[in-house]
Amino acid sequence: MSADAVLKAAFAMPLHSPSYPVGPYRFVDREYVIVSYRTDREILEQLVPEPLELAEPIVKCEFIRMPDSTGFGAYQGLAQVISVRYAGELGGYTHAMYLDAHAPIAGGRELWGFPQKLARPALSVERDTMVGTLNCGPVKVAVGTMGYKHKAIATEAARTFLAEPGFVLKIIPDVDGSPRICELVRYRLRDVRVKGAWTGPGSLSLYPHALAPVADIPVREILSSVHLIADLTLELGEVVHDYMA
Repeated sequence: MSADAVLKAAFAMPLHSPSYPVGPYRFVDREYVIVSYRTDREILEQLVPEPLELAEPIVKCEFIRMPDSTGFGAYQGLAQVISVRYAGELGGYTHAMYLDAHAPIAGGRELWGFPQKLARPALSVERDTMVGTLNCGPVKVAVGTMGYKHKAIATEAARTFLAEPGFVLKIIPDVDGSPRICELVRYRLRDVRVKGAWTGPGSLSLYPHALAPVADIPVREILSSVHLIADLTLELGEVVHDYMA
């Protein structure tokens, strides 16, 4: 195989059978339960990388069910997202993310730089309650609950929330272990079609774990709980800051 052929075929690893296809990536019936909470400002200031600025000491714990996604199939996730500003625009910095499938972990880390690890997140309806959980093996790491569809909210408000840019820190090591790529990446969701949005009473409990330290950002006050169902496209990212430059 010639060097030119390698470059032409090189999109993802492994070369002859990539773990995921070329995007864009469309999600159908993507479902969220998002519990927003207030935490300690001094903790977040140690976690948010410059040039991002901490907006408020607010974190969104997002339990996500993705039953139909281009190339990635069906999987579930949990994300901790910190409220930030970049160049005056509000957005969310994904500090941690846990998924239950290989393809989206590989694609998310290699393409955008999502800080994804393998675990067992789940989102389901238990009678009159939405229940989100994160387990690492037999160990319980997070539990979020929300009353099922207590009060509808305007779909436009939900669409505005999903329109906020997201930020991730993409780190790819060189063969000697030093950083080869270290970039702040911005991404957006587009072609968003909100199918339903609700609010209601919610709760969130986080438990210590050595390798899934979501509890290191403690819950001080629950601010809101939102349940969303939407179709959307996850855009490929853009580099807004190169730490190696």
